[in-house]
Amino acid sequence: MDLITAIFFVAGLVLLVVGADLLVRGASRLATLLGIPPLVVGLTVVAFGTCAPELAVSLQASLDGRGDMAPGNVVGSNILNVLLILGFSATIAPLVVSTQLVRTDVPVMIGASLLVLLLGFDGTISRLNGLLLVVGAISYAVFLIRNSRKQTTPDHAVQAPVASVSSGPPLRQSLRNGLQNGGLILGGIVLLVLGSHWLVSGATALARMLGLSELVIGLTVIAAGTGLPEVATSVIASWRGQPDIAVGNVVGSNILNILLVLGLTSIVGPDGIPVAATAVRFDIPIMLAAAVACLPIFFTDGIISRWEGALFLAYYIAYTAYLVLNSAQHAALPVFSMIMLTLVIPLTGVSLVVMTWQAMQRRREQELG
Repeated sequence: MDLITAIFFVAGLVLLVVGADLLVRGASRLATLLGIPPLVVGLTVVAFGTCAPELAVSLQASLDGRGDMAPGNVVGSNILNVLLILGFSATIAPLVVSTQLVRTDVPVMIGASLLVLLLGFDGTISRLNGLLLVVGAISYAVFLIRNSRKQTTPDHAVQAPVASVSSGPPLRQSLRNGLQNGGLILGGIVLLVLGSHWLVSGATALARMLGLSELVIGLTVIAAGTGLPEVATSVIASWRGQPDIAVGNVVGSNILNILLVLGLTSIVGPDGIPVAATAVRFDIPIMLAAAVACLPIFFTDGIISRWEGALFLAYYIAYTAYLVLNSAQHAALPVFSMIMLTLVIPLTGVSLVVMTWQAMQRRREQELG
């Protein structure tokens, strides 16, 4: 990869991060003016803003005839969201998990992950499949908004971080705030589109230089690059003591990545988007397993503890190590795979089952007495 391509690649990442930040700030301010609860803001507005890079990159790749990069980008981003972002955020400060996430949103995330696995079995997500996914995204958003209206209280308006204006009539102040936030949103979208174009071009050149498939590049380099907005948002929210935003952002981004990003990309593609056999056999099941693992970890006392966050981080490191070893066909790959499959994963599964059973017993004792 020559110097010019490298510059475009790095510039694309920078524009994606800056554009997503502008979009999130503008959209969040408009949402909080409506008195929407923080969890719903995280699941919808912030999640949409932080998944916008994945949407921009995947659409650009599909329009450029590189649709096979889109599944890798989405799957890699979803794995990164759960294992790396939630893991890192929880190690900073334990995250309190809302009951709504356990009862509604995580099951939706699991169902969407399973749906992608089923749709991808034939090697393609067709335009019709994409339409189904987009309808699912719209239905989910409508459900969240309607549900939030039922639960909204006057206290939410107090929590809204809306900057005040020292002078001017209320109408002029509202118009000024609306124009400012609209400018942030528009600027963010422009930067996202430009950044996605540069990033896809640079990533393709990198894939050719290293002899790697675009699926692997999408699962690693681009997934990490487009996941930076989620990293920043969730880590900052965790640091500031806003767990609803931190966790809601991750869960909402994962749901929208699958339903909206893959859905729109499939519709735009001339024949849908291809799904590599390796993704169906390995990467999508890993994404599904990470989603399923959220249920017992979220359920146990309603908290993601520091050690559970460290467990997520360790699994992300192991997953990335496998991708690198498998891509290079390293001699250590068989031993690494055997240890993970016969020791680490089964022990983790047993631990999660025991944790869930103990949590259920504690809740039952609390209800009885």
